[in-house]
Amino acid sequence: MPLNVVFMGTPEFAVPSLAEIVANGHHVVRVYTQPPRKAGRGQSLTKSPVHQFAEIMGLPVETPESFRKPSVIDGLEALKADIACVVAYGQILPQRALDAPTHGCLNLHASLLPRWRGAAPVQRAIMAGDSQTAAQIMQMEKGLDTGAILLSETVPIRPIDTAATLFDRLAQTGAQMWPRVLGAVERGALSPTPQQGEPTYAHKIDKAEARIDWTRSAHELDCLIRGLSPFPGAWCEMGGKRVKVHLAKPENGTGQPGEVLDDDLLIACGTGALRLLQVQPAGKGKMNADAFRQGTPVAKGETLP
Repeated sequence: MPLNVVFMGTPEFAVPSLAEIVANGHHVVRVYTQPPRKAGRGQSLTKSPVHQFAEIMGLPVETPESFRKPSVIDGLEALKADIACVVAYGQILPQRALDAPTHGCLNLHASLLPRWRGAAPVQRAIMAGDSQTAAQIMQMEKGLDTGAILLSETVPIRPIDTAATLFDRLAQTGAQMWPRVLGAVERGALSPTPQQGEPTYAHKIDKAEARIDWTRSAHELDCLIRGLSPFPGAWCEMGGKRVKVHLAKPENGTGQPGEVLDDDLLIACGTGALRLLQVQPAGKGKMNADAFRQGTPVAKGETLP
């Protein structure tokens, strides 16, 4: 028997999950998402990706500024939903909201919990050089990503993965897990497994972390660049201007950290060297190294700050 489902989510990452839940015949009684925000060059109010998809599907949408308002939780309780499915919603739910659906709230998290609890698990996993991560659906409780795991799918982190490519794979993997979990809810067969191990925390990305420090190893900087691509983007200075680096490749090479080792953007690091492959000057779009060098010559022997 289909469940009455409340869905809570906001970014593109959450859309495949909502689509899969609808496609499997469950009755989505309401979608909660973040309010429209200013975006783009014109700074016009833009509905979230989940909001836009929900409207296409004819699903009722609410965009409360805060779930701490009693009236918002009153509305959630009045739905008498069987379950709430939460995917990157962007708000902390108080206990009363967690308890409102009959079977509580379930959350899709993009890490191998308890590793990388918190706001930026995908970016942190790549930045740390992890070889694998996971999509996990857990029972939500008051603590930050501390709930028992209901279903887990391990996902390898490829040497060429950026945050964007890994987000895409995890979004698809996670979406395909919802029918199995909701089927278990229908059968009364959920099997929670408490988290085990020492937790680590995926704190929000600080802008200061994005500057490339050439004294670090080429491997570390490769992980940093891929973990911050496309946003906020790791950056360095070239020709006195800030340039984001979206893709690079570790190579052999020795020199003073920041030294340009050839005419094809091979930069010496604390250990090894990094060849810059895709960059983005301030105010411009992404471009490959060849196109960049035509407008901003970077000569062998220079030292980048």
